[in-house]
Amino acid sequence: MKKTLATIASALMLVPAFAQDPQGSIVYSLPSTTLNFDVEAVQENFYAGPYAKYAFKYLGIEVGEQDRCSCHITKVTLTPYIEADQKQRYVIDAAGAASSGLLKLSAQGLIAFSNGNLGESGVWRFPSGSRADFSDKGISSNLQAEETTLYRNNKDGNNYSKVGVQQNMIVEKSPEKRAAETAELIFELRKKRVQIVTGDTDATYSGEAMGAAIEEISRLEREYMSLFIGYSEFKDIRMRFELVPEKGLESQKYVAFRVSDQNGLVAADDLAGTPALLELIPEEICEVPAAGKPAKGPFIHYRIPAICKVKLYKGTEVLLQSRVPVYQLGTESTFPVKTK
Repeated sequence: MKKTLATIASALMLVPAFAQDPQGSIVYSLPSTTLNFDVEAVQENFYAGPYAKYAFKYLGIEVGEQDRCSCHITKVTLTPYIEADQKQRYVIDAAGAASSGLLKLSAQGLIAFSNGNLGESGVWRFPSGSRADFSDKGISSNLQAEETTLYRNNKDGNNYSKVGVQQNMIVEKSPEKRAAETAELIFELRKKRVQIVTGDTDATYSGEAMGAAIEEISRLEREYMSLFIGYSEFKDIRMRFELVPEKGLESQKYVAFRVSDQNGLVAADDLAGTPALLELIPEEICEVPAAGKPAKGPFIHYRIPAICKVKLYKGTEVLLQSRVPVYQLGTESTFPVKTK
């Protein structure tokens, strides 16, 4: 109760500084619901291996041959906040029992004196995109020696004859040649691992030595395999989005946020992403039968929230389903009070 009185007192102190409301009166607003979405996603950047096109030929596996980005939502949390609707402000005399009535309605959340959104804000920064790096994965040289035969014309009297000259040249290996050598190394490593496990080696491995040798061979195999199958980098993304439902629309469907494979989670107005659609279905509020004798004023205005079914989906994938009270989609009523 003391906390509620302090809230009213602070509201009264702030009113003259901003709006020049009547003295000796209480100015209050009807509550409004803001929906906050805390979204977590994982963004994957896949980098195709430089020998991807030869993976099926030399290893018998099918792999992706193009770099790609993708973003997948892993968690969505919906939190409704109550705020003061500045478009629905009312004034009432503060004398008599009016303050008591206001306190009761404020304690139940049916009226609001100040902004009720006290949630913490967060800023999330994302590292710049990286590029694929396979520079330290290979073991064979990029160059090879080739022996070629060159011919020169040799004049013997009136006749010319071709004379062959042997020449050694250092040339760059073709990508397929390097892929074949890497595949051969992979099979050699697998063969060596089987030999260690079965004991078919000149050296004897046991205990920790065997485990360390197998782990090192497996690490080398993974590095060489990445030249064919590529690798992925993952980023965790967290963002918060806010949405205020509006009454009077033909359809209570909104774009809460968007998901972009390249940019991750983006705002609703960023057309580059796939929309995450929010649908609100308010439940019907029964009408109250009219009283026989109308009450005399003054009155305190208050809102009864509409209980809404909430469905958030992206394409055909349902991300969230829940039920939340939304004040501005509900109904407004009055409460008679005595001012003297």
